[in-house]
Order: sequence, then structure tokens, then C-alpha cells
Amino acid sequence: MSNTNSSFWVHKEGHRPELLCGSSASYTVVNGHFIMLVCSTIILGGFLKTLLKNSEVTVLMILSLLGFVIGQLAHNSIEVHKIVYPLLKTPSYSLYCYFSPMIIFMAALDVDFCILKNVFWQVLLIGLVSFLMTFIILGYVVLKFNKDLWDLQSSILFSMIIGMTDPVHSVNSLKNIGVSKTYTDIIRGESMIICGFTSICFGVFRSDFPHISMFTEFHVILGVCLDILGSIICGYSCSRIIQFILTDLFSNTLTSVILCISMVYMTFYIGESFGMSGMIALVTVGLNLDSLSFKPRIELTITKFLIMFSSVYQQLIYTFFGIVIGCGETKYLRFHTVVFMLILFATVNFVRLLTIVLVSPLLMHANYEYNWRWGIVIAWSGIKGIFSLLLAPDIHNLADQKVESPQLFILYVQGISLMTIGINSYMMAHSARTLGLCAISLPRQMAMQNAIKHIQEIIQNTITLFKTEKILTNVNWTLVEEKTKIEYIIPSDAYVSHDDIEEESLTEEVLIEEARLHVAIIQMSSFEKQCNDGILSVEAARILISATKSFRPIQGKFMSIYDVSTYVRARSWLIKFKNMLTSLEYHKDKRLFILYGDNKFLLFVCHVVFSEEFEYAGHIITVMYIYPMIMHLWPMARELNVSGLMSVNNYFVFLYIFQSAMKIISLKRKYFHQYWNTLEFLIMLVGIIDIFCIYFVKLRPDNFALIQMTVILGYFRIIRFIPFIKLIIPLLINIVDVQIKKRLRLMYSITKGYVKSQEDTKLLIKQISSRESIYQKLYEILETNKRDAVKELGLIEHEGRDVVIALKTRQAIRSVIAKALKNLTFLWSRGIIDKHEGIEVNKIFLAKIKALNNFPMAIPPPTPDKYLHNIVWLENKDVLIEFFKERAKLAYFDYGDVICREGEMPQGIYLIISGMAILHSSPPTFGIDSSLRSGRGSKSMFTEYCTSGDIIGELSCLLKRETEYTAICETILQACFISLEDLYEGFDVFWPSLEYKIWLKFALGVAYQYFESSLIDEDLEFQKCVTFNLAYVETLSSYNEMTIDNVTMKFVIIVYGSVIDTKTEVPYLAPCILPKTCEQIQGTSDLSKLLVVQASDPAKNTDDPKVMGKASPLVIGKACKIHLILKKMTQRYCMSLSAVPILGPTLVAILLLGGHLPESSRH
Repeated sequence: MSNTNSSFWVHKEGHRPELLCGSSASYTVVNGHFIMLVCSTIILGGFLKTLLKNSEVTVLMILSLLGFVIGQLAHNSIEVHKIVYPLLKTPSYSLYCYFSPMIIFMAALDVDFCILKNVFWQVLLIGLVSFLMTFIILGYVVLKFNKDLWDLQSSILFSMIIGMTDPVHSVNSLKNIGVSKTYTDIIRGESMIICGFTSICFGVFRSDFPHISMFTEFHVILGVCLDILGSIICGYSCSRIIQFILTDLFSNTLTSVILCISMVYMTFYIGESFGMSGMIALVTVGLNLDSLSFKPRIELTITKFLIMFSSVYQQLIYTFFGIVIGCGETKYLRFHTVVFMLILFATVNFVRLLTIVLVSPLLMHANYEYNWRWGIVIAWSGIKGIFSLLLAPDIHNLADQKVESPQLFILYVQGISLMTIGINSYMMAHSARTLGLCAISLPRQMAMQNAIKHIQEIIQNTITLFKTEKILTNVNWTLVEEKTKIEYIIPSDAYVSHDDIEEESLTEEVLIEEARLHVAIIQMSSFEKQCNDGILSVEAARILISATKSFRPIQGKFMSIYDVSTYVRARSWLIKFKNMLTSLEYHKDKRLFILYGDNKFLLFVCHVVFSEEFEYAGHIITVMYIYPMIMHLWPMARELNVSGLMSVNNYFVFLYIFQSAMKIISLKRKYFHQYWNTLEFLIMLVGIIDIFCIYFVKLRPDNFALIQMTVILGYFRIIRFIPFIKLIIPLLINIVDVQIKKRLRLMYSITKGYVKSQEDTKLLIKQISSRESIYQKLYEILETNKRDAVKELGLIEHEGRDVVIALKTRQAIRSVIAKALKNLTFLWSRGIIDKHEGIEVNKIFLAKIKALNNFPMAIPPPTPDKYLHNIVWLENKDVLIEFFKERAKLAYFDYGDVICREGEMPQGIYLIISGMAILHSSPPTFGIDSSLRSGRGSKSMFTEYCTSGDIIGELSCLLKRETEYTAICETILQACFISLEDLYEGFDVFWPSLEYKIWLKFALGVAYQYFESSLIDEDLEFQKCVTFNLAYVETLSSYNEMTIDNVTMKFVIIVYGSVIDTKTEVPYLAPCILPKTCEQIQGTSDLSKLLVVQASDPAKNTDDPKVMGKASPLVIGKACKIHLILKKMTQRYCMSLSAVPILGPTLVAILLLGGHLPESSRH
């Protein structure tokens, strides 16, 4: 911006340095003592902050007084003056550049840009009104009541500095008492706008100010606007660089912190060096960074570093300026100084109150929560801080007339700052508490009590589990229960009496509204977790979080997928644009070759016209005409080369005539079917008319109208370059196609993340509200929103199958690598892998994750026969796949076709290859007798969407019973059909493993659909359940009994049918998890299916076949280990041991285990 001052104060004339106060050093300055003063200040500030935790203003006041004492000692003692002399000779602009970047970046980083964006214009208006009101009123008060004889420019600069609101201290007191972040961001956003605008104004004054008078007001305003725009562009560019650094998978925490802090200072210095505002650039950087811009857990580390640096900087600033004030003459400190400071304090708060009164109608219109109570709180937020202090010395440096007591500028600013930090902060917090703005609503209290109750239940279950361990038999469990008991105590200032709000708060609307806010918080947490896990892209997560925050303030609004579908409209526009380009694309109809038989001339003409060389020749003609056209448009060149230009024009028109004639001969009437041929014909006609007009001008040179027409037609020659667009159209189509695929991928990722968030929220709504009616209403809303999102997924997949396949494949790879990283961390923590090996393997996995950034955007869908590999119960086995491939048929359905109807007997199963179907059904019966389910469940219709990869009709075919739903095509649908006869033929050929595996797949699906929260710690993948017998399906007929062993069985889930506890005669209907109190059950339906999830280390099987009926997973695990060992032995010794390859390693392992083949492995 400008040349920095050579010392704290400088004279304009000759730039002669002058110390702040006292005489210049007449001794040799020794370096090193000042560093000791800085370190001592930091240590003292740390001790004071530890002792006075809740009074930051006291710490700053003590440090300011200490600095004043040191300054007085320096004024009277040479030894002390030697210590503080480096501070006194430091330019004030240097202090501003040292301290301000880190603090303004921390303030901007803490602001939620999504919230600020929604009220940006309101905040901008508040900032401008506040700046103008302070500038006018404070400037008048300074000129009227100050007796220090400041000139007009000094008064203006002083009023601008006093008008700055500190973005850190202005919200600290509100953050500590739990006030809504919306209002803290409004206050902080306004303060950053004022600080940025003030920094630009001071930058203008720091520039070569005498030359400013040479420019008009328009030039000054234009320069300020360009500075703001340039600062924003600089900040945005640097934020992208910082985001790239912070999200690099291979960077460690220390490197990220160092680079982040370095880039903050670099951004500030770049902005200041190029005449822009470094403060606005850093505000832009902070606003563009959010929690998704960091690697997991790095944001907390960087935030702690920023808070630490900001706290140390504040302590140093107040101490340093206390020293500066103390080094001045005390004779200027009079009683009027104190009076004037009180007048300034009162004026600052009056201006703030007046500003809030003026802008309150706008805020009430922008936010339904804003009222007069919030206005009172915000009116006290005009707190001054370090930015006012850092700019205070520039009042004297930039003033036209110097004053004898420049330290008074700093004294007034520092005094007002300490007064506002102390008084205004207290009044803000006190007003918020008194007016009930910190009160926790009754529904929120109930939700918190439910959460605490849930945590207490977990603690109690943990204690009960620990009591069974032998090593903890001597523990005093009564004391453990007493010390671990949690009691939720509502803070007194946040407590809301039940009597005061019982009539209003317990209404269903209030409870739903409170639950809606909790749902929004849960969804945002889900989006962020999905992003950290690699399921959701950063861009998609940011859009979802931004949309959630945008709709959260709207009362009664639950965000649906249609609220987030902004990109759908963008995609539609791109598709229309692509269709337009496709229609304009030039195509050659080569089928015309067969029309001319033996006519050699016509065949020759067609061969020439349809050749690539002919097309290139046309483009070459157009390129060659560029130079003559330039000469024609240049008047001087045109006058010197009239005859030459006419000859060239005639030549090129002849070429156009020849080109069109060749095409008309070959294409005849179809010549005009192409837009481009019509355009070329029009260019030829214009060229012919142009030649005739030139000829007529020669005949009638005095005809002015003819001359004008000829000149106009000469300019029309530029249309000869339009055919160049033919070359660009294919490139544009490719670019648009890539953008469409990106939008499709983004929208699919957004919709998939939204569906996952709805599922996560449904697991937690019991903790939000314990009232059944609220729970049911929330469940219905979430289920409806999820169903709409699933429909959108199907439509997107139908529109861009190749894009969706690529995205799903990428997500699958990412999930597999994430699971491998988790296993690596476990092995590393247990010492199985040492540190060096763990780091190397971790780098390999990170490299694979990074390589996914270059993953193809689209993957062609597999052929229909390949989809059989996706049927999980076929286990990708060639024998099974070949069996059904011979019998499967392709079925095609149009939009609206009915695949199957409710109540009809099944014809077979349909594996959807492409398209989407909607399933309408009554509530599922799960095979329960009508007499048992008479009063159970809802009578409303169920709706579900099936897309590519889903199977229709599995359960009906298994049971040979009527279909329980109607399946209707929502789009054109292609499916792989396996008839009922072929399916049961497969059951006979591969009996009984195939039928059992279909039941196992069905049971796992029901279990995860209804009991995902209970099974969240279980790894019940289908293949693992088949291989390692982690879970299996038991069948019970009517009146058959089964004994439950709670030692070996972790969960017993009824997935179909119903049972009764033989001891208590309590019925249990599917889907249901049997309680641990059940010891023996009896089937009450014709067919009941139970999913048994085995314990991680089950005991050996009993002799009772109804207890287990399957091999222990411990045995299976041993078999698998021996299988791997023998496989390696086989590979090593296959040349010498012929028996092992013949028998096979699996059979040898079974023989070593005693000759018993586990039932789950027999098939």
C-alpha cells in the first residue's frame, strides 16, 4: 500500500524519524533485552489467565497498567529505556502486519458462511449504517468536546477507529452462555465488514496522499471498489491453496499447521503489497474454509493454535501500548482526559443503539426469531479491541497537523477498549440471561433428559456385564454405581419453569419444532461423518450442510430432497443445450451412394463430396479468406487494394459456388435437409449479390443508395466464417457431456448422502422425543423424505447408468480401503505390526485413496448375463451362474407396465438390470396368522422403489404364496427373469444349500432393515455368514420347539412367522428380537424363520440338535486357518507330494479336524 513508517511516529517533511516520546537513544542499543520483556509478558499473561479464568478484561487491564509503569520507568531511567527502545523505534504499520493477520483469520474461520450468506445483505447494511453513524456522530463529538485541538483529519481518523467493532471480543460473552450461533455470526460478520472497510480507508490515506487530490471522487471510489474486489479474489485463490494443503492425505498434522499459518501471513502480505486490503483477503479465506476443508481431527488442532496465538498477541498488544502511553509526558493527562473518555464511551453505545433501532425492521423481516430482546443484546455488542489499538498510531502519522501529545490517541482508544470489554460484555451476557434468551426450552430439556437416561442405561448395562468377570469380583459395586451415576442439572440461567410454559410448550407443534431442529443437527453430523468416511464427496457434503442450514431457520420446514435439487435445473439446462448442439452437428448421409447405380460421374461426385479431403478443403478456403477480410475491414488497406480485393472476392465466391454445386449434384433435394448446407447456400447467394452490386456500382457510380447497399453487403462477408462453428460443435458436445456427467454424479452423491442421513436420523428419533405421537409423526416424515430420495436415485440411475456405476464402484473401493485401514490400525495398536511397517502400509492405502481422484467418470454397464454375478445367493459360483444363465430370459417393460399384482401367484423372480419400479402394498404380514395381527400396525399403504440390482418376487417364490405387493414400472425397465419352475429345479439340483442361502439373505435384510441400531457392531455380511457361520437361519413349524442358549446365541431374531415363549406364553411376532429371558420357544405359524447371531466366542455345541444345529465358528475358524496353511504347503510341495493336490487342502483340513464336515460348508 505505502511505504511503512521508519518509527512509531514520523514527520511528513523529509521523513525524519521521531520517537514516540522522550529523547532519542544517546547510547549503544544492545539487542536481547527486549526479547526477555516479551517472554516475561507472555508468561505473566499466562499465569494471570490461569488465575482469572472468567475475567479476561482484568488480565488485559493489569497488563496495560504494568506496561504503563514500565513506560514511566523507561521515561525516567536509561536502563529501562534500553529495554523498550526496540518497541519505540518499530513502525506502527509493522505492528499491524505482525499481529492482525492471525486474529482476523481466527475470527473469520469461526463464522459459519452458510448462515452469513443467508443474511449477507442485512449484515452489510448494518455494517454500512454503523460505519456512517459512527463517522458522523463521533466525528462531531470529537470536534465539539475535545480540548486537545485536533484537526479535522485527525478527528475523522479517530472516529473511524473508535467505530470499529472487535470481531473476537464482541461475541465471546455470548458464546460462553450458549446463545444461538446465528446472532453471534451476524455480530461478527458486521464487525469484519467495518474492519475491512476501515483498513481500506487507512490504506488510501497511507498511500501518497498529496496526489489523491489530483483525482476526482469517482476515481477514489472506483479504486476502493477495485481494492475490495481484488482482495476478495486474492483471498479466494489463497483459500483454495490452503484447502488443497489441508486435505492432502500425505501431510502430517505439524506440516499442515505450519503451512496453514504461513499461508495466512503470505495472503495478508500479498494483499498489502499489491495495494489491496490484506484484512479483507483473510476474511475471504476464513469464510471459504469450513470443517470439510480439513482432514479429520486437524481442524481442532489448528483452532487451538489460532486461539493460543491470538491470546498471546492480545496480551502483548495491550502491554506494548501501555508502555507507549507510559513513555509520554504525564502533564497531558488531565481531568478532562477522563471526562472525554466517558463521553466517548457513552457516545459509542448511543450510536450502536441508534444503529440497531434503524436496522431492526430489516432484521425482523430476515429472521423470524429476531425481536426487541435480541435488539437490546446486539446493542451492547459495540466492543472495541486490538484492531482499533493497532491503527491508533496512524492517526498521528497520517495527520496534516501534528499534536504535542500523540500518545493520547492510544490512551483514548485503549481506555474505550477496556471499558467496552468489561462493561458491554457483562451487559450483553446479563441482558441475554435476564430476557430469557439463554433459556433451554422444555422440549429441549426433555430431549437432554432422554439422552442422559439412555447414557445411564448404557453405564448400568456395562456395570452388569463387568460383574460377571472373575477378575472384578472384589470390586465395591455399590461405590461404582454411586460414582458413575449421572444427574442432569439445568443451569439456573437456562432453566425454564414447567409452570410458566406448560400450557404452550407441551403442544405438539412446539415439540415437533424442537424435534425438527434436532433432526437438522443429526443430519448435518451424518453428512460430515459420511464425508470423513469417504462415502460422500466434499462438494456434495458442503451442499447438503449448506442446504440444511438454510432451511433450518424456516419454522416447521423439514428439508426434502427436492429442496436440495438445485443442480437438477442446471442439469436440465445442460441437457437442452447438448440436444441443441447435437441437432446442429454436421452429419454426412453416406447411404446416398447406393442410389446412382452405374452412373460413374455421379458416383465420382458423391465420392468427392463425402470424402474428408473435400470437407477440409472447405475449411481451408475459409481460413485463407481471413487475410482478405482483414484488409477489407481496414479502410486504408481497402483503398490501396480495391481491384485486388475484388478479384479475390470473385475467386472465393466461385469456390463457394463450386462447393455448393457439387453438394447439390450429389444430394439433390436432400441438400437443404442440413442446416449447414442451407447456410452455405445463403453465403453463396450473398456473395453473388455482392458481386452484382459491385458491378452495378461501376455502371452507376452516382447512385448513393446502391453504394450504401454494396458497403453493407461487404460487411456481410463476415458470415463466411460461421461454418467454422462446425469444427467447434463436437468439442462443445464433449465438454457439455462431461459437465452433465459431473452434475449427475454430484446429484446422485447428494441424494445417496441424504438417504443415509434419513436412515441415521431414524435410529436416533427415540432419543429426540419420548412421546409416541411425536415419534410416529417424525418417523412418517423421515420415511416419506427417504422414499422421495430413493425415487430420485432411481431416476438419476436410469438417466446415467454409466455414471452411477462408476460412482458406486468408486465408493465400494473407498469403503474396502477404509475397512483395510481400520484393520491396519487395530493390528498396529496390538503390536502385531511395528511402527515402520505400519507407516509404509498406511502410505500404500493412502496412495490408493488418492488415486481415486482420477477414477473414470463413467463405466459402461455390464451385459445382462453379467448381472447374474450380482445375485448374492449365487455367490459368484460358475456352476450356479451357468445353470441359471441357460434358463434366464430378458424381460422388457414400458413405463406404467405392471410386473406383478398383489394377490396373484408368482411367476418367478425379476432381477432389475435397468430402470426403476415402484412397489405398492398393504402392511407386510411376515407370515403371521390374521388372528394374531388383527390389531397390529398401520392400515396405510406401503411404498418402496426398486432400482438396478434389486430383485422382485424372492419371498413369494420361496413360499409359493400370493405376491404381497403390486410392482409398477416408473421408467422403461429391463429385467432378467427366472421362472418359478427353473428356480425350484435349481433348488432340487443344489439342494438344500441354494434355498437356505436365499432365506439367509432375506433374514439378514429384514434384520438390518428393522434392527440396524442393535446390529451396528456386528459384521454380518452374507459371504461371511456362509463361510464362517457367524449367523444362520433356523426353521420352526407349528408346535415345534427350540431351546435358546444365551451363551452361544447373541441374538435370536424372528424374521418370518411367530413364536411363543413356552414358559411365560408371551407371543412374539416377526420382526422381533427375542429377549434374553426366553429359554425355549414354540412355533405358532405354519412356518417361522429365525436368524441366530452367534456370540463371538461361543461354547461348544450341546447334544440337543435344537440348540444349534450348526458347527461352531471356532471350529470353522480353525479350519480356515489350516486351509490357508495347507494351501501354502501344497503350493510349496506339490512337486513331491502327490496326495495333497488330489485330496485338496480343504478336505485335508477337515480330515485333520476329525473327519466332520460342518453343515454350512457341505454345500
